Amino acid sequence: MRIINRKNLKSRAIGVFLLSCSFTLMSGTQIWAQGNSEKVSYKDANFPIEKRINDLVSQMTLKEKVMQLNQFLLGKNNNPNNMGGKVKRVPAEIGSLIYTGIDPVFRNAVQRKAMEESRLGIPIIFGYDVIHGLKTVYSIPLAQACSWNTELTKSASAMAAKESKLSGIDWTFSPMVDVARDPRWGRVAEGYGEDPYTNAQFAIAAVKGYQGDQFGGEFKIAACLKHFVGYGASEGGRDYVYTEISKQTLWDTYLPSFEAGIDAGAATVMSAFNDISGVPASSNHYTMTKILKEKWQHDGFIVSDWGAVQQLVAQGVAEDKKEAVAKAFNAGLEMDMADKVYKSYLEELVNEGKVSLGNVDEAVKRVLRVKFKLGLFDHPYVPELTDNERYLLPEYLKIGEQIAEESIVLLKNENNTLPLAKSKKVAVIGPLAKDTENLLGCWAGQGEVKDVAASIYSALEKEFKTNQLSYAKGCDFDGDDIGGFAEASNIAQDADVILLCLGEKARWTGESSSRSTLSLPEIQEQLLFELKKLGKPIVLVLSNGRPLELNRIEPLCDAIVEMWQPGVAGGNPVARVLSGRVNPSGKLAMTFPYSTGQIPIYYNMRQSARPRFGKYQDIQTTPLYEFTYGLSYTTFEYGELKASVTQVKRGDKLSIQIPVTNTGKREGMETVHWFISDPASSISRPLKELKYFEKKNIKAGETTVFSFDVDLERDFGFVDDKGDRFMESGIYNILVKDKNITIELVD
Repeated sequence: MRIINRKNLKSRAIGVFLLSCSFTLMSGTQIWAQGNSEKVSYKDANFPIEKRINDLVSQMTLKEKVMQLNQFLLGKNNNPNNMGGKVKRVPAEIGSLIYTGIDPVFRNAVQRKAMEESRLGIPIIFGYDVIHGLKTVYSIPLAQACSWNTELTKSASAMAAKESKLSGIDWTFSPMVDVARDPRWGRVAEGYGEDPYTNAQFAIAAVKGYQGDQFGGEFKIAACLKHFVGYGASEGGRDYVYTEISKQTLWDTYLPSFEAGIDAGAATVMSAFNDISGVPASSNHYTMTKILKEKWQHDGFIVSDWGAVQQLVAQGVAEDKKEAVAKAFNAGLEMDMADKVYKSYLEELVNEGKVSLGNVDEAVKRVLRVKFKLGLFDHPYVPELTDNERYLLPEYLKIGEQIAEESIVLLKNENNTLPLAKSKKVAVIGPLAKDTENLLGCWAGQGEVKDVAASIYSALEKEFKTNQLSYAKGCDFDGDDIGGFAEASNIAQDADVILLCLGEKARWTGESSSRSTLSLPEIQEQLLFELKKLGKPIVLVLSNGRPLELNRIEPLCDAIVEMWQPGVAGGNPVARVLSGRVNPSGKLAMTFPYSTGQIPIYYNMRQSARPRFGKYQDIQTTPLYEFTYGLSYTTFEYGELKASVTQVKRGDKLSIQIPVTNTGKREGMETVHWFISDPASSISRPLKELKYFEKKNIKAGETTVFSFDVDLERDFGFVDDKGDRFMESGIYNILVKDKNITIELVD
């Protein structure tokens, strides 16, 4: 047995301590001399974010790290007496919550638990689907794209961010920038149409609106680009299904809008449900890691769509949930939404060596980085204001009205049926005439029917201020009850004009709302057929969330107005268009096919091997209304396209101009769309590609010159299957309306 002399032990301990102090002092002096003497604390706002992240991660246990990579659902707190119980059930260490409430007091109580009851006091990031507004619901995104006014989308997103932040929401699952070319897919309502460039420009606008120029500013929230990637290529327009996308098509069609959003600073990205050519988007290492993280250098994080990790089992690439977690996480998916499988299996996978601890640390850093940039560590709570101080403020409503006005597309106007003269007797008929609920559209956030400003009918009453209006519902949205036809015919007989309000219910579009046909329900078409027998002029007003098949009813209408689903602005904007107080300026961001059987049909299809042949034998080949189509109450004449030079070489500057004259009797806004066409390329290209658009107001009789400064590499160039851009010498055409100018690129 060894006998220890405690006196000697104490002496040795003191000596070691003094030696240690001496060494520490000397080392500290050396470190100080190198300018690195500060002891970093993640709680100290004076330190750079990256140092705070590293300090915090170094103190976290594996379990704490895993919890940061989970997102749970927090339901509405409708009863204040239940607040304590609901807060108690939330894990203090959770990384994120989907917050479906709007009570900042309740949200702050949950946040306080995280800050005060978890070991490290890491704030929760609260997310929600703020798609086109929270309480002030704006026009659906597809409609916004038809305005061709990105500044309006930026303003609406900024206002939605403020409403959201004051409700306790730090993060929106928006914008959706999926290029969508099949309107049978219900989610076309949530995006900006069929064109990559259009989606890219509206992605930038939405991200800048939500996050501001300086991410983390007051009343700003984190944006989330979705769905990454190729979800809009859903086969047959059916949701959640397989998509066959070549790498070249991935790069030239489906990735540009996401890259633009990343360049604009989007903090987060959401993985998609679809299987991309055999590898689901939520376990796709190529898209999530090789492209997003390595090529684009995105430093935020990816969240799965709802339950998308466990759904890898259903997609046939994982044997069970545990393997699904390994595949999703190792592919680069940081946060698991809702299904709790990261919580169940990730720690176990690390201990088994199937998931790297270093990768877990990197994933946690990405989540924490967004929280730090949002300022959640230093300002974890939100102001607790009244509803009147937060929602439906006059400036919010004004933007909503303007977006809805500029989104309305005049599709037909024979014999100047519109605008309606106030002296005319108008029969307002249809299931949408007095409806307000369905004007909100899908994904209406926390919008309420009571907040919709007016139905179409009540808006017309206010706009015309006359007793010349009459009303009959005629029929419901669907079904086979024709009992209301007689009343509709009776009031129409006494009218000068029939205003027929038809369309879709809000829930007919959005997630899991695929349809086999784009035609209106038969009962609505029957109502139109019945009214046509009266021989009166018919103005068709459509409210819907996707392009429709109108070939049977279009010939029966003298005018057609596409008002989309305008949100809380309701019927007021369309009433002003119908009266002529507002000149319609919207143009389609998505093709209206002649029939559902034409799908896929979109403006930038690739060139055919036999352009004159291979057509459908039983229907026309062209769409009913093409991309960028839209009429006005005035007329515009396009002059001659002029180029600064017609022969260029790499590095040269090129500017194109076109004068546009308002030849009508009233002022109006016109959007000029600039396309390029490359007739011969080593990789086949679309017939034409949109490269720029601009909208301006032109007074009657005046001429405005529109200009396009061509960036040769960007606008003449194309992309290969590796995402690398190339530009080849040869002929390029620049197209505006029916105008064309040829530019030669020489070596």
